[in-house]
Amino acid sequence: MSVQKLSPLLLVSYCLVLTTGCTTTYSASSLSAAGTPALWSEEPIIKNVMQTPLVTAVKEKSQASPVENSEPTGNITLQQILALVLMGNPQLAVFSTEIRAREAEMIQASLLPNPVFSIEGEDLANSALRGLDGNIITSKLSQVILLGGKRVKRMIAAGLTRDLAGWDYEVKRIDVLTQAAKAFIAVLNAQEKIALTQEFIRFSEQIVNSVTKRVQAGKTSPVEETKAKVALSSVKIELALAEQKLRAAKKRLAATWGSTAPQFQKAIGQLQAISPIPPLEQLANLIDQNPDLARWTTELAQRQALIELEKSEAIPDLTISLGETYYANGAPHVLDIGAPAASAPHANALMAGISIPIPIFNRNQGGVREAQQHFTKARQAWRATQVQVVADLSTAYQQLAGAHAEVTILETEVLPGAKSAFKAATRGFRLGKFDFLSVLNAQQTLFDSKLQYLDALTEYHQAVAGVERLIGERLEVAASTDSPEG
Repeated sequence: MSVQKLSPLLLVSYCLVLTTGCTTTYSASSLSAAGTPALWSEEPIIKNVMQTPLVTAVKEKSQASPVENSEPTGNITLQQILALVLMGNPQLAVFSTEIRAREAEMIQASLLPNPVFSIEGEDLANSALRGLDGNIITSKLSQVILLGGKRVKRMIAAGLTRDLAGWDYEVKRIDVLTQAAKAFIAVLNAQEKIALTQEFIRFSEQIVNSVTKRVQAGKTSPVEETKAKVALSSVKIELALAEQKLRAAKKRLAATWGSTAPQFQKAIGQLQAISPIPPLEQLANLIDQNPDLARWTTELAQRQALIELEKSEAIPDLTISLGETYYANGAPHVLDIGAPAASAPHANALMAGISIPIPIFNRNQGGVREAQQHFTKARQAWRATQVQVVADLSTAYQQLAGAHAEVTILETEVLPGAKSAFKAATRGFRLGKFDFLSVLNAQQTLFDSKLQYLDALTEYHQAVAGVERLIGERLEVAASTDSPEG
């Protein structure tokens, strides 16, 4: 068979089949919904993923005061920590990679089916048999034409799946930012406890010196000196424990930006800063910003898109074929009785075909039903998530309100009283009006009250971080937002 004889017809066939395969048109709105601009470019579009107001505010502040992507040294602030977390948290890197994988799925969903080239032969090697036709060779190109808008619906479903990966990324991002904020608060707590313990060590040393002088002067029993030294040793043990807790807290904090060996010296923050909290009803109006809840809008849209895609699969696709049939020079033919035999000439003929499955038995009933059930399941899960977020917000708010009340009472009532009692006991002991036991009890009361105050402050700030995680917004911003009743 001569290639030159096949080329013209095959070229025409190839062009016609490809032209037919590309004739399906799509509306601009459908392509836009599918995220078509990103399909023809492999540049990542992670910068366009969803963001809660809380994360947006963190990123804006991070861009305003950028930090180097290296291990920090010296003093470090919460804003610097959050910037490091956004750049270096290993869990976030996993989710960003998943978004890129979903973008690749979008590219794949936009591609047309490949054309198929085939060659068939009939009556091969029969030219030597008298009275039979020659070889028949058929070469053709086939192209599947997707009907029912399958390509656009696949693109839309893939785009929504990519958006869901973006929401998963946002959920993890706000989780690690909240985790980092709580770890930062724990470091501040450990630092304050060390400072407090060191302060009481100095007080205890002063009391030991005072008791020692009184013993040497014969004004008190040596037993009092022993008690004072035992109390001093107990406070030193507290200091050693506090230093261990600080080292552990620093490692937990550094782990949020992917470090295993923290090198920063001190965390800078105002643990004593508290502010009034807004009412629960005002915060409840913001739960739609919670990424766990906000993602369900995209989830339900994706499930609905999958239903439409499964319905389109019930429409059979059209296959168009175009090519040529080559009739080789066959055996000698008798043109007329008594006439000499003559050979049949070569011949070429254009062939075309069309095929479509008949949807009698399989109309993708199971696939459509499955997609509908998944949509129903998604609606139920959305409702369950909504109830859970409301319950979590109520619990977190009660913890916040309780910690706020405890801090307020400790700051305004307990600490002033404990400080006054300690000063009075110390002054009375020096004047010989009180025994050492009264001083020791007053000192322990003041120390315990300050420790309780630090723990209450820590609980308050961690509760603030938890509430902000649930409403997706800074608490001070939420407090300044007018409620619908206002």
